[in-house]
Amino acid sequence: MSPLVSTKPSIFKIVLFVSLLLISYLVFSRPSYSPTWIPHFDKIAHAGIFFILSLLTYYAFKPNHYLIITFLMAYASIIEIIQATLPYRTASFIDLIADFIGIFCFYLFYLLYLLDKRKKPYINGEKAEN
Repeated sequence: MSPLVSTKPSIFKIVLFVSLLLISYLVFSRPSYSPTWIPHFDKIAHAGIFFILSLLTYYAFKPNHYLIITFLMAYASIIEIIQATLPYRTASFIDLIADFIGIFCFYLFYLLYLLDKRKKPYINGEKAEN
């Protein structure tokens, strides 16, 4: 594990907090952009944002993984519920699924990383860091 990750969880907490504020502002404000020329870019953005939020939450708190997943899924659900009440926004079940896919992808990559790490416990004859 890198020294930044192990000694500076407060950096990740700050970045997570700022990210949540920024994302909340963007998803609840009146949209000022037009649809993009990339098909389904909105869904890709939803998955990417929740992948990054999963990463930040993991490094900021490292609690029980189920707690992180539950928190992020609740946040995604609350976003869609609030958007359903805003006259200039629409809720979308597909957006919610894209959010969940972003969370799932982070944990899939995390699991693959752990499995790879177990296969290579020694590097140059020395035990690898945890």
